[in-house]
Amino acid sequence: MNYLKLISENIKIAVGSIKSHIIRTILSVMIIAFGIMALVGILTAIDAIEYYLRDNFAMMGSNTFNIRSRNLRVHIGRKHNKAKTYETITFRQAVRFKKEYRFPVITSISVRGTGIATLKYKSKKTNPNNQVIGVDNNYLTTSGSELERGRNITPLEASEGTHVVVLGSEIVKQLFKNNENPIGKSVSIGPGNYRVIGILKAKGSSIGFSGDRFCLVPYNNVRQYFSRPNMNFDISVKVSNPAQMNAAIGEATGVFRRIRKDRLGDDDSFTITKSNNIADMLIKLTGSITIGATTIGLITLFGAAIGLMNIMLVSVTERTREIGIRMAVGAKRRTIRNQFLFEAIVIAQIGGALGITVGVLVGNAVSYFTDSTFIVPWLWITGGIVLTFAVALLSGIIPANKAARLDPIDALRYE
Repeated sequence: MNYLKLISENIKIAVGSIKSHIIRTILSVMIIAFGIMALVGILTAIDAIEYYLRDNFAMMGSNTFNIRSRNLRVHIGRKHNKAKTYETITFRQAVRFKKEYRFPVITSISVRGTGIATLKYKSKKTNPNNQVIGVDNNYLTTSGSELERGRNITPLEASEGTHVVVLGSEIVKQLFKNNENPIGKSVSIGPGNYRVIGILKAKGSSIGFSGDRFCLVPYNNVRQYFSRPNMNFDISVKVSNPAQMNAAIGEATGVFRRIRKDRLGDDDSFTITKSNNIADMLIKLTGSITIGATTIGLITLFGAAIGLMNIMLVSVTERTREIGIRMAVGAKRRTIRNQFLFEAIVIAQIGGALGITVGVLVGNAVSYFTDSTFIVPWLWITGGIVLTFAVALLSGIIPANKAARLDPIDALRYE
């Protein structure tokens, strides 16, 4: 109980000293705040980027894996993964897989028509930056897309290549003004006219590309009107139970190896990718950013500790006579040391609280510009509190010991 009372008394003395030397206190607080702000702000921003990556790749469809003829290639700075390319997945192979794959899942096939399509409706037209994708009736489910209005492509329309289209929301905004209902209207895509049967809900931008500039048409329509040699199909599989993901991938691998006639002992002639694995790949490649940012933050905080130590040493020199008076009236050396040490701790904690608050706000500015969620980095907040306490001890112990070692008579005579 006496120990707690002593701590309380030391804190009161420290606060009183802080109030009487307000300019010096402000400088000390700002030094600590800047160091903590740099560390917490950078790490919070990195957390926001990681959340953004995972959240946006979840737009591709949760619990979904894709079978493709090539690996995704991610290139950031000097780091990149080596992309492998295999023989194209033909239409017959994709359809056969969908028929023979008996696992309790939802399977869709799709093929890219073009990425530079211009759509026209009456006198209005879009920029030539829209994607035309040939899909079946399950594509919306496996891709994580939802209809805002209208209906989906039917299995019969997909197989017959009917001239119908489901439009992305960005295309609708460009072609249909004044809240005009697009359903049932005819738009031209390339050489053909298509009847609009559905509108997709807006997804927003994702990793540099828009999820709302898509035209979904029946896959056999793409095969006929956007035909090119070696058209490559993608297969998407949505698993209803996440616990069965690995089993579903294993079964899919076996079925498709048989369809592709891969020999026993040979590598797969295709690649299977989960959407969350793509985010993990990007985060792994950007891991050096976290190390570099943490190093910079710690160096900044080390500089702040040196600055606080220097100010505390100046404080000891300025208050030499005050220290002599306290010793003359009976203050012990331990008491003097504790008073200066507690003063450093109080200043550091005030600066730490300010730095953490500003750092979280600065870090979440990244969330604002990427349309991500507001992040409260409890790990970095706790780490910031611990670091400010450690900085206070490191920068306060030398000035506190200097004050405690002063000779009372010399201190009283100090001018």
